[in-house]
Amino acid sequence: MQERDFKAALFDLDGVVFDTEPQYSVFWGMICREYHPEHPGLEHEIKGSTLTQIYDRWFSGPLEQQRPSITARLDAFEQQMHFDYIAGLEALIADLHNHGVKTAVVTSSNIPKMESVYRHQPRFRELFDAILTSEDFSRSKPHPDCYLTAAERFGLKPEDCVVFEDSFNGLKSGRAAGMRVVGLATTNAVEAIAPYSDIQISDYENVDFTTLCSKL
Repeated sequence: MQERDFKAALFDLDGVVFDTEPQYSVFWGMICREYHPEHPGLEHEIKGSTLTQIYDRWFSGPLEQQRPSITARLDAFEQQMHFDYIAGLEALIADLHNHGVKTAVVTSSNIPKMESVYRHQPRFRELFDAILTSEDFSRSKPHPDCYLTAAERFGLKPEDCVVFEDSFNGLKSGRAAGMRVVGLATTNAVEAIAPYSDIQISDYENVDFTTLCSKL
């Protein structure tokens, strides 16, 4: 198989850079049991959805008035979260930079959330050449806007970029952008994300630029 190199690696945040999904399951489990007790396990169904998508689907009509309170509780929860890197991430980033690959975080998280990240991981911004948040694009995943914006930021074509994603919306976004997609099986099973990604990994251990080029 002929190797295809790439010039930019674009990473989602939760479940891709940080192992935060179990913490969000705790928060949304509490919220869903409070407002949707008739729908057990809803916190698992909404994984990978943006806050706007969750509100539009599950907190409209009479529950719309609860959105400010839920947002405030979420903000407070995120202030206390811990942000631990997915195993092998920092080594992979270093290897990508050694091969001249640009790196970016492309997340639906907002600036206040990122401020919490920076407090817990002071060197976070040094790892990446760019950080794009929800304020940088108008349409959320699964629309490709965010990843196309990241490619433009680096002056690259979509085919020069590789997306790292865990959620279905994110995986679909990378595919819609015309980029190669690496699926992280941190939130959903390998079998579930396989149709939406070119390769699947559980973490970044034993993953480097050369192996990615040979498999993508």
